[in-house]
Amino acid sequence: MTVRLDRLVTRTGDQGTTALADGTRVAKHHPLIEAIGSVDEANSVLGLVLTEPLPAGVAEELQRVQNDLFDLGGDLAVPPGGPYEEKIQRVSAIQVSRLETAVAAATNQVEPLRSFVLPGGSRAAALLHVARTTVRRAERSLTAAIAADTVRPWNPEILRYLNRLSDLCFAWSRLANDGGRSDVLWRPGANR
Repeated sequence: MTVRLDRLVTRTGDQGTTALADGTRVAKHHPLIEAIGSVDEANSVLGLVLTEPLPAGVAEELQRVQNDLFDLGGDLAVPPGGPYEEKIQRVSAIQVSRLETAVAAATNQVEPLRSFVLPGGSRAAALLHVARTTVRRAERSLTAAIAADTVRPWNPEILRYLNRLSDLCFAWSRLANDGGRSDVLWRPGANR
């Protein structure tokens, strides 16, 4: 599918509203727009992660994830069964399964956990923790949007995808910390 954007400046949002895919105008602070924006933020953070040296295979999978997140935003913008259904790439169980496989593969390559891990270590690992927490915020925003609109149908795979993605960001952060050997571990009560 080819996407063509003729104009970047439209002025249609100058009054604090934005359009959903079906043309419906909603406030920019609408819970659904907040969720879509949080997914966009997560995608941007993943783009920042991609500027760092990463363990083998991670960059390629991250690029797939970035495309998935664009599909996910479209999935959110168009309710299942809506007038634009045929144009939307819905998040699928196959995509969720792909993330689960990647989590398992990454987990098999790292040292067993001995404590909770603090964000840090290498720059790539720290950025993956930022990505993880940004994805978690997207999850929270989406559950708020779902709670605010009990009539609209939702694709349940979206929440599953975001949940697995945050797990994957954690697993990759450990890979980026020399297979977990450079993880910064939490030491309960260390500063008392």
